[in-house]
Amino acid sequence: MLESTHVTKRYGGKAADDDLTFTIKPGHIYGLLGPNGSGKSTWMKIASGLIVPDQGQITLDGVKVGKQTKAHTVYMATEDFFYPYMKIRDVERYYRDFFSDFDTEKFRTLLAELNFDEKMKVTSLSSGMMAKLKIAVTMSRRARVYLLDEPFNGIDLLARDAVVKTIIESLTDDCAVIISSHLIEELEKIVDTCIFLKDGRLILSGEIEEIRQSQGCSLIELYKKLYA
Repeated sequence: MLESTHVTKRYGGKAADDDLTFTIKPGHIYGLLGPNGSGKSTWMKIASGLIVPDQGQITLDGVKVGKQTKAHTVYMATEDFFYPYMKIRDVERYYRDFFSDFDTEKFRTLLAELNFDEKMKVTSLSSGMMAKLKIAVTMSRRARVYLLDEPFNGIDLLARDAVVKTIIESLTDDCAVIISSHLIEELEKIVDTCIFLKDGRLILSGEIEEIRQSQGCSLIELYKKLYA
C-alpha cells in the first residue's frame, strides 16, 4: 500500500533519513523504532506530504505522495495542534468542516469512552487528556494510513492504556497504523511489525514474532542491543 523507495532527506548536509526503502501493508500496526534523532519524524512528515525528500519517493497505492494522497493519510504530530480558544465541541466542528472523512459519530463515542465533556477547554486539559484528545480526533478520520508520532510521550499509565485501546479498535483490514516511539514496552503490546532506524538508516525490519525468534530475545532486549 505504502512504498518508501530510497528516501533521503538532508538538513545542513546531514541526512535525517538516508536511503530508506520498505513497504507498509494494510491491516497491520507498525512500530517505527529508534532513539531521538534516528529519522522517525522526518520520514512520517514525508509520508504525510508535509515535506519532500531530497531523493527517492513514497507512494500510496502507486501514487506519489503529494496533494492527491493527503486526503488518505493522517499525521498526528508530537506538538499540540488545537487553537487556545477551542472547547472540545469546537475541535469536533473544526475537523468536521476541514475533513470530509471525519466520522462525527465515532468521535463522540470515543469522547464518552475517554471521559471527555464537550464543554471542556483544550487549555485546561492535562498532558494525558490532551494525548487522548489528539488520538480521538486522529482515529476518527476514515483514512488509509495513520501516522502517530510519539503518542505515548509524557502521559501516565492509564492514559497510555486508553490510547492503546483506541488504536487497536480503530484498525481495519484496509488501513495501516504506523507508530513512532522509543517507549518499546508500550509498543510491544500492540505492534505486529517493526522497522528499526538508526542515524536515518534502516537497520532491521520484519514481523515482531519472527524477529523475536531469529534474535532470541524480546523487543526491549533487542532495542537495548541495537542502540546501547
